[in-house]
Amino acid sequence: MTYTADNKTRQAYDNFKQFDADTQLALLWYGYLDIKDQLHPAPPIDVEVTSKAIFDQIQALPQDQQLQAQRDIINCANNQIGQAYSALNSSSKLELWLMLAQGMENGSIIGFPSNYQLPSETNNFVEQIKGLDFEQRINFTKSAVMGMGAKPIDN
Repeated sequence: MTYTADNKTRQAYDNFKQFDADTQLALLWYGYLDIKDQLHPAPPIDVEVTSKAIFDQIQALPQDQQLQAQRDIINCANNQIGQAYSALNSSSKLELWLMLAQGMENGSIIGFPSNYQLPSETNNFVEQIKGLDFEQRINFTKSAVMGMGAKPIDN
């Protein structure tokens, strides 16, 4: 399920999926920084509790494993974190990524090196995102995070 409600958002989502996990993580991080002052999350308690449970698991890991857990979610790894993430509803997935971004901001989750630069191949994507309004950016982010997590294994 995706939330791409219009062609501009759908194109941004399709372009986002072409990047590797580390670039996707960076784009989510910079996207958060760009709109964080407009965010006023007030999730229902069940959304916050389920998201916090996975956040706490990731936060308890050593920093290199925190990074790997995020990569695993993006890469749809079939492991404990990926499966737990897949069991979340869309609101909980979005809330988890918000918590991870806030954790990066406050230092409880591994952040990007201060000298990190996005790859040049993301320039068009960044301009594409800048052309979206706030609601479109939220819909893009929902689409991005819904496509992550462990995928069911065909028997």
